[in-house]
Amino acid sequence: MAETEFVIEPGRQDIIMIRTFDAPRDVVFRVMTDPALIPRWWGPHWLDTRVDAMEVAPGGRWRFVNTDTGGREYAFGGVYHAVVPPERYVRTWEFEGTPGEVALETVRLEEAGGRTRYVARSVHPSVEARDAIVRADGPKGGARSMDRLAELLGAR
Repeated sequence: MAETEFVIEPGRQDIIMIRTFDAPRDVVFRVMTDPALIPRWWGPHWLDTRVDAMEVAPGGRWRFVNTDTGGREYAFGGVYHAVVPPERYVRTWEFEGTPGEVALETVRLEEAGGRTRYVARSVHPSVEARDAIVRADGPKGGARSMDRLAELLGAR
């Protein structure tokens, strides 16, 4: 299985996540933007995911809630600013546990010989906010989501 690569440079506000999937770009985009499929890949496997809102269009809102085995909920959400199927989308991203720490995420899908190169760049409001995500194992959770997405794409 391919690995998820992260670019996290000291003193910067961004996190870049890169992964190549063995699926065509249009399929990857569809799976990533289908609210019925989000619970099958978003978040680590030990958390259940519920899609409260997902309107993949400029100005559309999204909100996903992870629930752990103890019933604790962790909600994430934001607003889509640009959607260009199957090439990219741009949205805000906020963990409700740290309100006001809004990141701007751009996800690009690049064709790579029948495969798809996924590049997500999240720009956080400060270096400190970005570093807090890193300390909270955000990249680890992102990598687990990418692993689950790869499994789902392989099962199509």
